[in-house]
Amino acid sequence: MVEQISLVKELDVGGRSMRLEVGKVARQAGGAVLVRYGDTVVLVAATMAGNVREGIDFLPLTVDYEERLYAVGKIPGGFIKREGRPSEKATLSARLIDRPIRPLFPKALRNEVQVVATVLSVDQDNPPEISAMVGASAALYLSNIPFQDPVGGVIVGLVDDQYVINPTLVQSQKSKMYLVVAGTHDAVMMVEASAREVPESVILEGIAFGHEKIKEIVNFIKAFREEALTHGLAAPKIEPPVVEANPEMEHSVAGTATEKLRAAVDLCITEKLSKKEREEYLQEVKTGLVETFLPVFVEQEAELKKIIDELEKKVVRRFILDQKMRIDGRAVNEVRPITVEAGILPRAHGSAIFTRGQTQVLSAVTLGPISDGQILHGLGIEETKSFMHHYNFLAYSTGETRPMRSPGRREIGHGALAEKALEPVIPSEENFPYTIRIVSEVLESNGSTSMGSVCGSCLSLMDAGVPIKAPVAGVAMGLIKEEDQVAVLTDIQGAEDYLGDMDFKVAGTAMGVTALQMDVKIAGVTEEILEKALAQAREGRMHILNKMLAVLPAFRKELSPYAPRILHIVIDPDKIRDVIGPGGKIIKKIIEETKAEIDIEDDGRVFIASVNPGGGQKALEIIESLTREVTTGGIYTGRVTRVTDFGCFVEVIPGVLGMSGKEGLVHISQLAYQRVNKVEDVVKEGDMIVVKVLGYDNQGRLKLSRKDALPHEPKRDPESHPRRPGRVREVQR
Repeated sequence: MVEQISLVKELDVGGRSMRLEVGKVARQAGGAVLVRYGDTVVLVAATMAGNVREGIDFLPLTVDYEERLYAVGKIPGGFIKREGRPSEKATLSARLIDRPIRPLFPKALRNEVQVVATVLSVDQDNPPEISAMVGASAALYLSNIPFQDPVGGVIVGLVDDQYVINPTLVQSQKSKMYLVVAGTHDAVMMVEASAREVPESVILEGIAFGHEKIKEIVNFIKAFREEALTHGLAAPKIEPPVVEANPEMEHSVAGTATEKLRAAVDLCITEKLSKKEREEYLQEVKTGLVETFLPVFVEQEAELKKIIDELEKKVVRRFILDQKMRIDGRAVNEVRPITVEAGILPRAHGSAIFTRGQTQVLSAVTLGPISDGQILHGLGIEETKSFMHHYNFLAYSTGETRPMRSPGRREIGHGALAEKALEPVIPSEENFPYTIRIVSEVLESNGSTSMGSVCGSCLSLMDAGVPIKAPVAGVAMGLIKEEDQVAVLTDIQGAEDYLGDMDFKVAGTAMGVTALQMDVKIAGVTEEILEKALAQAREGRMHILNKMLAVLPAFRKELSPYAPRILHIVIDPDKIRDVIGPGGKIIKKIIEETKAEIDIEDDGRVFIASVNPGGGQKALEIIESLTREVTTGGIYTGRVTRVTDFGCFVEVIPGVLGMSGKEGLVHISQLAYQRVNKVEDVVKEGDMIVVKVLGYDNQGRLKLSRKDALPHEPKRDPESHPRRPGRVREVQR
């Protein structure tokens, strides 16, 4: 029997202990680490296939983030009662892990690598995605996989103007930003943030603050591997594959090909060719070069094409670094031409088309009642959300064809980024009690469609009449870096994303940043580069905002005639049953009568939605009538419903939907100050009279008074009320 050995090491992260353990579980995986952070427990396993995957020119890396509902003590809903496809949060968490580690693998690695993070227990004060990120780095570093440089990751919050590492749930709710930073010891690899209009300088300081803690985590993982090796719990690294080069071919091709490609790129810049024209022209030049050299290098067409593609990439990068000119003729800080159009869909509640160069996005807003909100079945505390942004990337936007499928990781990620950018300016439910859904359709794509979605969606919200706190715009920044030469590019297009070293998306208002996402293809970027990129991004964002506001300066004051009007009242929670009725009988009658949608929350909030304003108002009046209280001492005007010998019954609150209202008895003695011999002498059935509520009798019946509701007791008039004559008695003397 093999003796089981395990190694446990702990590190203080954000004032709490993060514990890594290897050797206890999943010992057949390439590398497996059990991470415990508070009561959050995540198992991360990393495994590499033994054989090379043929016919591909990329790293076949897969990161899976598996949520288990037992981690928070829940049973999955539905008929099957087991976890199904990954939630949106799980997909975003998988991307969060993938993005910082992918650039750190050897470029020539073609073996399949799979990282699986399984969330086993969740403590809401300690986010599992951070444990999974650290665990993935440690598992890869402990394994035989040629992953040479571990990464660390933290969340940086801003609570009471103080930076906090991995804020707790309470701190997160008070924090002005939620900044996820990942990186190696020497550089930042990935940044993702949502913020409440935070200045760029504060974001930059937060990144630097987080990176200091990341250095500690990276050193901790390195020490963990060294100790694990002594116990046989870590594997020796395999030799990383080397890119096979053909120096003879490169030398023969480089001179002629570079000259022709430089001339071709220069023509593209001078003529300012469109994306399609440029791609067709450059492809024609490259095909000619292949045909020129193919007779010399027979049966080596694939390698020849690869060398020419690399030369093209180098030529374009040199134009940017040396001449500060981009392939479409723009300067490095220049934004492409922008056109904006709002209100283009007559039946949508709000719509806009945002076009920037050859990137075009159509966004449409739908407003609905609170009950239309999304139900969340995840590991967090949130059960619903009433603001949603969905992003669709259509194949024809790039002139291609492919089968239509459900949204992939990219669509989910881009949609979530735009949602983060806009969420801080969405009005509160108290001020605007609607569920808001935005759908962005990418109609043309040539880079930065996610930021185009931010701009188009903001305009569509304004067109819908949503009272947003401030308009939001977004811009994507790029980077070309070779040794000490650096060029930061504003508003990158597709080709610059492909050949560049960084994709840095920044969205925000005129006051500050609301969302940020950065990915790199090189071994990280410095704080100086980030500072320059943020400053240049602000200039670009303000330029775009001015273009947007020139078309739609503010949100429209009126909602679309096709949008529901929502009325909002609060009733006593004990009165909810009076509105719903037995088996929902009463609320069904109200909906049938008014054609309005009615949502009642457990705390007594009632939302009434109706496209017809009259129907909504009628439903409101009915609910107010059903829940109105009769207070002792109150004065009411009511209708006499019945007359009896001992008094009359008065309905002080009218009935609705054929149901009786609230009525009480005015006793004959309470009809007037003077004696009343017959009730009909004062009131008759159908009369409207003013009454005062005296209270309730022992059987809970309402007691009313007409005379106490009169202004005052009438004065006695001796002429109209003569004294009764007394008897005259004879007095005998």
